[in-house]
Amino acid sequence: MKKIIGVIACGLFLNAAAASSQVTDKEKVQMEKRIEKLIKKMTLEEKVGLLHGNSKFYVAGVERLGIPEWSLSDGPHGVRAEINRHDWAYAGWTNDSASYFPTGTAFAAAWNPELAYRRGEVLGEEARWRKKDVLLGPGVNIIRSPLCGRNFEYMSEDPYMNSVLAVAYIKGLQSRDVACSVKHFAVNNQETNRTTVDVECSERALREIYLPAFKAAVQEGGALTVMAAYNKFRGEFCAENNYLVRKILRNEWGFDGVYVTDWGAAHSTVPSMEAGLDLEMGTLIDKYEDWYYANPLIEAVKSGKVPMSLVDEKVGDVLRVMIKTNVLDPKKRFGPGSMNTKEHQQATYDAAAEAIVLLKNQNNLLPLDFSSIKSLAVIGDNATRKHSNGGLSSEIKAVYEVTPLGALRAKWGDKVDIRFAQGYEKLSTFVEGSNNGQSSGTFSSKTQESDALLKEAVEVARTSDVALLVCGLNHDYDTESFDRLNMDIPYGQVELIQEVVKANPRTIVVMIAGSPLNMAAVDICSPAIVWAWFNGMEGGNALVDVLSGKVNPSGKMPFTTPVSLDQSPAHALGNFPGRDLKVNYEEDILVGYRWFDTKGLPVVYPFGYGLSYTTFDYSNLNTDKETYDQADTIQATFTLTNTGDREGAEVAQLYVSDPVCSVMRPVKELKGFKKVFLKPGESRRITLDIPVSSLAFYSEAQSQFVVEPGEFILQLGASASDIKQKISVEVK
Repeated sequence: MKKIIGVIACGLFLNAAAASSQVTDKEKVQMEKRIEKLIKKMTLEEKVGLLHGNSKFYVAGVERLGIPEWSLSDGPHGVRAEINRHDWAYAGWTNDSASYFPTGTAFAAAWNPELAYRRGEVLGEEARWRKKDVLLGPGVNIIRSPLCGRNFEYMSEDPYMNSVLAVAYIKGLQSRDVACSVKHFAVNNQETNRTTVDVECSERALREIYLPAFKAAVQEGGALTVMAAYNKFRGEFCAENNYLVRKILRNEWGFDGVYVTDWGAAHSTVPSMEAGLDLEMGTLIDKYEDWYYANPLIEAVKSGKVPMSLVDEKVGDVLRVMIKTNVLDPKKRFGPGSMNTKEHQQATYDAAAEAIVLLKNQNNLLPLDFSSIKSLAVIGDNATRKHSNGGLSSEIKAVYEVTPLGALRAKWGDKVDIRFAQGYEKLSTFVEGSNNGQSSGTFSSKTQESDALLKEAVEVARTSDVALLVCGLNHDYDTESFDRLNMDIPYGQVELIQEVVKANPRTIVVMIAGSPLNMAAVDICSPAIVWAWFNGMEGGNALVDVLSGKVNPSGKMPFTTPVSLDQSPAHALGNFPGRDLKVNYEEDILVGYRWFDTKGLPVVYPFGYGLSYTTFDYSNLNTDKETYDQADTIQATFTLTNTGDREGAEVAQLYVSDPVCSVMRPVKELKGFKKVFLKPGESRRITLDIPVSSLAFYSEAQSQFVVEPGEFILQLGASASDIKQKISVEVK
């Protein structure tokens, strides 16, 4: 067994010594002097006015000092439509439509940081056009359970992947002088009892799984605001959690931006002030003067419970973000922005096209040769359903949204007889805060109408050359405010798929969903399966171009699809959604593929899995050295070749194993990836840099990250389960 002698205190990702600020040292000194001068001129009431909302999405300014009102907006997939100032009804504007990007898991499925950066730029430009100063996102919480209602908003089950994509997105967004708000800090992995549940997890799991993306967002991405989660952590609400906020976020990571509540997540005045909360935003109490950070704060200062220096600290944090985004210097600010330009539309299309995952392609049914097809059956509610207006805080008033059926008719309707059949009823209903509306969607008992729809669909499929089933979920299932009841595919869609495949063996199944589904039966019976996500306003066009072969699919799954829910770690151990308003993360660091690999459990689709219309060969994996010091970076180089006859892109993934360790470690952990575009027959040498520090585990005994000397195995593959080559290195 290795002797623990190595010490790595900086964490799992790139050392971000330069990330605490995006300004030079001279500019920082000038900024702090400016902040100090402004604070000295403010009354107590003016200071407090900067620390709480004066409406649903605005914070009062100080007009006499040239501090404008501060404007915040949802969300991570597009700038949300305008809400009334004092209630949650939409304001009815005619110019507040926006570009609608693929949602979080689709964002991750592209495995492309360049697309993530461009997404940030576009959202920043549209936020500027709408005169928004802070855009509430990205959501970087780990997908712990397949049932979490907000999985579609988040990215993946892997902390490294979330970190890389979040950093790129944040840099793109903030390059447009719009502050991000990384959410939800922290261990926010379920919607059930989200405002009251108390999460308990080990320090190691916290540091290795649940905090890395936040840390990278702050230290590498320069995130200007962080949003407090609703839940408790170790007995204290996240908005007033001294350990999370003051010790880790502020002191360890050096965060000097704004720590803001989720809407209605504040629970105190004095403890929140002491813990490091800066800004209270709200949902239920419309008397803003009664909020914890309004009159109660003024009284706490006057009575001596809160020192003025603490108020000044919070005001300084707000002003610092305003200065960094040029809110106080409008002439220096990134231009007026733009909305739904051709470039923005192209960005949403590119994001959608690269996100689509080809899961199965028996007998090369795909791509379809539309020139040889006379008739196409298009079946399923999701063929015509638009998804931009669902999910609550993720709702987007999209400028437009292209559905699969709409794209098929527009692109191929003049050459192919396209026949639509509804296929199934959407029997569920959306009830905010409750998943009771899902119960009717289980299809436990058929209706006369559903039976008729099934028969119609089967007949249309039987009499068509090819059948295309567009199935999956909608925002009655994937949504903020509640978790799903189960992992089942609702509305009797499995029976529909089975019957249609019997009627027409040339059937393609398209799944639209943002979370794992029970795909075992579908995978067995379906010759071709495509996962198409909630894929933004260009999702229909991207899907049809993948089906036709104009686009070669290159997406890879950002989460594991288990054979059954009870094999998923939180559920296997009976720890979702918890008991008596407490949930224990007993699976510890074994989340997602870490659990399935380590336990040797079969899955339907592994993390990182996705097929292509071409083939790729991995060869000649080597490293620049055989032995490394603790401060070194491993350069892993390999050759990737497109061995097929189509241009395509492959996501090469590098996992690392620590076979002999003083603590339990997963079989493998993702430490690097690269999306590579290759022409037919083209080869390229690819290098992935792996800092030795990223091989660390968190030692609870030493309260720091540790790299133990010894052998590490680098595993290069096309997914977590498809390892092509391995190589060993030694760390001193």
